[in-house]
Amino acid sequence: MTARARADLATASRIVVKVGSSSISGTSSWRIPMIVHALADAHARGCEIVLVSSGAIATGIPFLDLDARPNDLATQQASAAVGQTVLVYRYQEALRPFRIVAGQVLLTTADLETQTSRSNAQRAMERLLSLRVMPIVNENDTVATQEIRFGDNDRLAALVAQLVHADALVLLSDVESLYTKPPTEPGAQAIDVIAADDELVGLEFGATVVNSVGTGGAATKVSAARLAAASGIGVLVTSADLVERALSGAEIGTWFEPATSASEDVPVS
Repeated sequence: MTARARADLATASRIVVKVGSSSISGTSSWRIPMIVHALADAHARGCEIVLVSSGAIATGIPFLDLDARPNDLATQQASAAVGQTVLVYRYQEALRPFRIVAGQVLLTTADLETQTSRSNAQRAMERLLSLRVMPIVNENDTVATQEIRFGDNDRLAALVAQLVHADALVLLSDVESLYTKPPTEPGAQAIDVIAADDELVGLEFGATVVNSVGTGGAATKVSAARLAAASGIGVLVTSADLVERALSGAEIGTWFEPATSASEDVPVS
C-alpha cells in the first residue's frame, strides 16, 4: 500500500532506501552498521527493504593508493571493481548479526530500457525479496560509460522504486531536509512537504556536485523524488543519521506527496 504520509513508513510493506557515497565511504564508513541496524529493524517487522547504495568508486580509492577520485573512466571503473566488493562485504558483515543475507544487484541503463531486460531485473529482485534477502543495488560502474550511465543513484533509486512497485522511497543525504535555497545562505528555510502538483516556483536547491567522492546534491534528489512521486510513490528526503527515525515514520525531513493518479513508469532515456 502506497505511503501517503511520513507516518505510513512505519507500516509500509516495501521501501527502497538510497544512501550516498559521502555518507558511507572513507571516514564515514562507520555509518554502515548504524544504517543496517535501522534497515534490520524494518526487516524484522516484515518490511521488504531494497538498499540502493553508492560508494563503490569512493570505497575503492584508498585500496588503489589514489589521493582523490579519479577523473579518467578506466581508473573509475577499476576503483569501482575493487570498491564494490569491499562495500558489499561491509554491508554483509553488518547484516550478519541480524541473520539477513545481502544480494548484490548491479544495473546499467540497458537493464531497464527494454522490456525483456527490465522484466529480467524485476523478476530477480522479486525473487530475492521473496527469499527475505536484502538486495543491495548500485550502478554497474565497472562497465558503465558516460553514454549509458543513470547519471546519479538518486535517479536509479527512483527507477528501482518503480521497478519493484515500492510503497515508499527514502533518499538519505547529508542534511536533514531540503531547503528553499542552499542552507548556508541567509533566509534559507527547511521544506516540510512538497505536494504532487507543486511547481516549485522560486526554489533553489544548490549545486550539482556536493563533495569530492560522490555526485549528486539537492537538485538531483528533487528530480528523483518528483519522478517517483509522479508514479504514486511517497518519497522522504532526510539525513542518513536519521534513518532509524525515518523508517519509524517520524515527522522529519522533506516529504514528497505521491500523485493520486499515478503516471506510467518513466522511461530511462
